Amino acid sequence: MTKRTVNVLLVEDDEVDVMNVQRAFKRNRIENPLYVANNGLAALNMLRGSDSDPPSVPEHRRLVLLDINMPKMNGLEFLQELRQDESLKSTPVVVLTTSDADQDRLEAYRLNVAGYILKPVTFATFADVVAALNQYWALCEIP
Repeated sequence: MTKRTVNVLLVEDDEVDVMNVQRAFKRNRIENPLYVANNGLAALNMLRGSDSDPPSVPEHRRLVLLDINMPKMNGLEFLQELRQDESLKSTPVVVLTTSDADQDRLEAYRLNVAGYILKPVTFATFADVVAALNQYWALCEIP
């Protein structure tokens, strides 16, 4: 099977969660580039290439890992904006959050997320979730 890079944009405001994702990538030997935005506005700028700092996410084979609860622009607001943008609306998004609220889950799926995953409590379980996601997106045909 040919190895194809997936450009992963993590949209997360909690530094501990960012470090956990980075550690999970390292633990599972995931070599895909990981870009980090700490809110929805910064993420949109990175996807649109409208800011050089932080760096833009390459236009092809992108996947967004999205938290719901963030300052400035939360995850659901980000999804609404993303889905209205013709050049970004097909970007696959997986919600990775602590929000177990039915209304958040329903709204996220209404906005066409590829999945809604609750963040596990332990790091070992979290690393397993990231490994499973990596296996899944390695098989997917991402635009």
